[in-house]
Amino acid sequence: MTRKGVVSLRLNQDQGCFSCATESWFRVYNVEPLAQKLNLSYGDTEMVGSVASGEMLFRSNLIAMIGSGNGRRFDEKAVVIWDETRKEADQKVVLDITFPQPVIAVRLKKDRLIAVLRNQVHVFTFPNNVQKLQTFETRDNPKGLCEASPFGGTLAFLGPGKAAGSVQIVNLDKIQPGQTPAPVTIHAHKGEVACLAVNQNGTLLATASVKGTLIRVYDTTKKTMQLELRRGADPAKLYCISFSLDSAYLCASSDKGTVHIFAVKETQLNKRSTFKRMGFLGQYVESQWGLANFTVPAECACVCAFGPNQSVIAVCVDGTFHKYVFTKDGNCNREAYNVWLEIGDDMD
Repeated sequence: MTRKGVVSLRLNQDQGCFSCATESWFRVYNVEPLAQKLNLSYGDTEMVGSVASGEMLFRSNLIAMIGSGNGRRFDEKAVVIWDETRKEADQKVVLDITFPQPVIAVRLKKDRLIAVLRNQVHVFTFPNNVQKLQTFETRDNPKGLCEASPFGGTLAFLGPGKAAGSVQIVNLDKIQPGQTPAPVTIHAHKGEVACLAVNQNGTLLATASVKGTLIRVYDTTKKTMQLELRRGADPAKLYCISFSLDSAYLCASSDKGTVHIFAVKETQLNKRSTFKRMGFLGQYVESQWGLANFTVPAECACVCAFGPNQSVIAVCVDGTFHKYVFTKDGNCNREAYNVWLEIGDDMD
């Protein structure tokens, strides 16, 4: 996810803020209204250096960061917790957890910290009396695919070594030292998983494969597929899948330059078409397509999320911000456009 030096974009748990890591700074932006809230750059460069990715804890003072590149201050093999309320610069790093291998991603909950390595997921208590609770083995995970529900115990990450296309689910509330139940494996796709998401309370899991034509939604309690949503007929690289806060809708962005919006609860709102599957049976299968969509720059990675009043935002690595409002009958109209990468530059 690199364009103009942007290394990563990440939405916070309530989808009201996003963080951006570049080769020389780390910033936090508010979505509604669009505004820069934190800028760790220029004079602060010596404090944070080059950051590979960051994770907010809702809208609190705590941010998890991973170092990257030649200009890094923080080790790429460590998760660093930054406390912005500390007055002195040398006191802002309040926690440093180092691993034998580079950290690919980090996820925060109010009581857990999850560090993702290429072949492992580590779960810690957080933020008080930090201790490791459990380590889970995964297949090779270069993108650090892992999501935790903000208000439920669900943690979803890649399946075990030989299970391509699978996702493991574990209940974080039941993880105790030496007493952790084995994760449940969902065989979601034939090909490698490329993108995944969980809803706010952890009852739903959405996955897409490297083919990028289908998004499958699973009930994490029953471990059964609830919906199969079609992004398109041609293969695509999915950048982001996101549930609305009430789990009524799902949006997805891809390198085709389109953000698709699907209904998850009122599925009759989705457009439908019938495909004939190849093979000797030749059966016809109905596909659910998005109820609405809008365009963003093609082949430009972006994260997407839902805002109030049936709005969807897309934050792209080229520095652009897009906000659209959709209706249940499929209309989708642009409400806002901005260049977030330029906001606050005159303040530096």
